[in-house]
Amino acid sequence: MGYAHEYADAVLHRGRVPMEPADFVPDWPDGPRRGKFYPGVDSYALPDGDDLADAPARAGLLPRSGGRSSAADPSGAPGAPAGFTLPLLSAMLKDSYGLTGRRLGIQANSDLSGLPFYTHANWSRGTAGGGGLYPVGIYWASGPSGPLTPGIHYYDVHRHAVQRLLTGDVTARVREALGPDAPAEALATDQYLMLGVKYWQTAFKYNSFGYHVVCTDVGTLVQTWRIWAAAHGLRTAPVLWFDEPRLNGLLGTLGEEEGVFAVVPLRWDGDDTAPRTAVVDGPDPAVRHREAERSRTVIEFPTMLAMHAAASAGAADRPAPGALAPAAARPVPEGGTRVPLPAPDFPEMPVRRVLRARRSSFGRFDAARPVTPGQLSSVLAACAATSLGGEADPDGTLRQVRLYAFVNHVTGMAPGAYVHDPDAGDLALVVPGPQGAFLQENYFLANYNLEQAGVVLVPTVRTTAVLDAVGDRGYRLAVGTAGAVAQTFYLAASALSLGAGVALGFDNVSFVEKLGLEGTAEAPLLIMALGHERSGPADFRHEIA
Repeated sequence: MGYAHEYADAVLHRGRVPMEPADFVPDWPDGPRRGKFYPGVDSYALPDGDDLADAPARAGLLPRSGGRSSAADPSGAPGAPAGFTLPLLSAMLKDSYGLTGRRLGIQANSDLSGLPFYTHANWSRGTAGGGGLYPVGIYWASGPSGPLTPGIHYYDVHRHAVQRLLTGDVTARVREALGPDAPAEALATDQYLMLGVKYWQTAFKYNSFGYHVVCTDVGTLVQTWRIWAAAHGLRTAPVLWFDEPRLNGLLGTLGEEEGVFAVVPLRWDGDDTAPRTAVVDGPDPAVRHREAERSRTVIEFPTMLAMHAAASAGAADRPAPGALAPAAARPVPEGGTRVPLPAPDFPEMPVRRVLRARRSSFGRFDAARPVTPGQLSSVLAACAATSLGGEADPDGTLRQVRLYAFVNHVTGMAPGAYVHDPDAGDLALVVPGPQGAFLQENYFLANYNLEQAGVVLVPTVRTTAVLDAVGDRGYRLAVGTAGAVAQTFYLAASALSLGAGVALGFDNVSFVEKLGLEGTAEAPLLIMALGHERSGPADFRHEIA
């Protein structure tokens, strides 16, 4: 067993045994920026893509026959683009990670008092982020087929622009770093989005737990792109195994401070799909520009460094297709008390509107309006069909996530804890009776009254089984999958005009005990509350002020 097993165990038990350093207190005034600042680097504004035709989010949320998400296999409907264009890519970046508005609604989170002040502003984004910290940096490695001068471009989320950090085509080097056994689509393009994670941007708040949080963040962003692309008749799929030190070198980053977690190849409109050979002469170039760090003191945490080293070792040793099969979610046993669910369905709502409406409810749930079985069925089906994909499961056909539903207020459904059976399309009772007190007692913060939510979903992943199957780097895959489920949950709730909230701060072991998961390797990684919000909440329309 590698170090990731120890880390996974520490994360599972952190509600009872605090992770080191147990006495750490964040220095909030000295926190880092939420995004990078490269002084002296030219910026190039991107179009907003407002003139693009509205694309329905349901294309990426509704499962296909067989239960897997259509985000893994877009419809290819007539009129769909053959590949990405600059307006499409720009719109996807804006809708996923760009700043789209101010968060000024009255809610129960602890940062409420500071939100009216610009220096403490909380900006909305289409993608959820752990603690709202958004540590993922998006780098666009563009070759000759693209619309810009070939090079490496950093996406500046604050200005919705790209900054060219390096001039020259390095995509052959990216392909070589991906390896000859990379997916064919990754070797047939010269356009790549590289997702770099700056550890300090999360660790300053979460210290050693930060590695878990950033893995979740990568999953949320990758899933946003999969849903957005599917809505527009396109496809995105991450590559998770590659020569990480080499790509870190291209970006000019130190692996201990920032690492490339995923590479997303883009098929470009008008570009042929013939495999490109990686012809590389001489040493690799590297980005020489350096960001200006805001924090005066940057702290390194040994646990974070150890997890980075464990996940980077053998980073290019791609697992064989089918390697994840032993880590698949357990099937739901037949029999017992079953509650049938209606067929899932979503309205024809544009994916941009769904992303712009996404938010965390933070204490605004109202039990007076129960969730309907149809709404619950739709959210469950979308979440159950979610797959991060990647080389270990290239077709997205392996179900890694099991979903448990703690029902509080669902029309016609008795309170209790249930397990979702996606094949049968129903819920099987695990623990009867009201669960509100249990949920609240085992939640660490005061920003939610979980009993007021209609239902609280708990996704589990067999984390240690994933590590046994594909090694320590599989931690990114396991936790990233949970992040992808969280993003699907948020967007499904948004499409149904329901409130939603995802939290990491709970006693994981209590859920293992409550659901009888001892010895199954199932790890509850998130709690996801769903329900109607109180009508007429106080809010501020910043866009018309």
